[in-house]
Amino acid sequence: MPRPWISTNLAISADGKISSVDRRPSGWTSRDDHARLLALRESACALIVGRGTLDADRMTLTVPGKVVQPLRCIISRSGEISADHPVFQKPGGPIHLLVTGDASPPPLPKVTFHGGSLAAFLETLSSDFGVKHLHCEGGGMLIRSLAEIDAIDEFHLTLAGHTLFGASQAPTATGIPADFLPRSLDFTLSHFDPRPDLGECFLSYRRAQ
Repeated sequence: MPRPWISTNLAISADGKISSVDRRPSGWTSRDDHARLLALRESACALIVGRGTLDADRMTLTVPGKVVQPLRCIISRSGEISADHPVFQKPGGPIHLLVTGDASPPPLPKVTFHGGSLAAFLETLSSDFGVKHLHCEGGGMLIRSLAEIDAIDEFHLTLAGHTLFGASQAPTATGIPADFLPRSLDFTLSHFDPRPDLGECFLSYRRAQ
């Protein structure tokens, strides 16, 4: 299928979790990691996130100082997002909401609604809106959905050795640990930046050819 080039970005704890079992919000990594997050956003023409992560982190999906802001894409089963959410209050790129379930979403300001599958939405972003680079900021279930249709080209990872989340049901980069992907995906290490002073390591992986 025609689709954008897709990158993802996540921080994981020393035990491989992206959050605690009660879905702790972001902010547990360093300022350098946050600066890297913004730099990765700036390279994309559209950003995509799951509704749970959007809510937990109160995200606006904007890039400070960028003249042309990236499209803001949100994936939700129900489409239920509060109209007073920060993403609707802060000026930024056009907002596109994909509702994957059968529910009829409530009216939201300045939102383009889409229905159907994630794969079809990716094709629409490419063919109808000219999106060449789509950057995903989670959460784990959205990244898993992208992995299941083999639609990840680059994976950026911050390994945060200073944090242990524990709990067998805490989320990982592809959902719950015991729920494996249908098959393995091949990536090669393209960037390795250890930061011992921060207790973190910045990594990037490219899709193997």
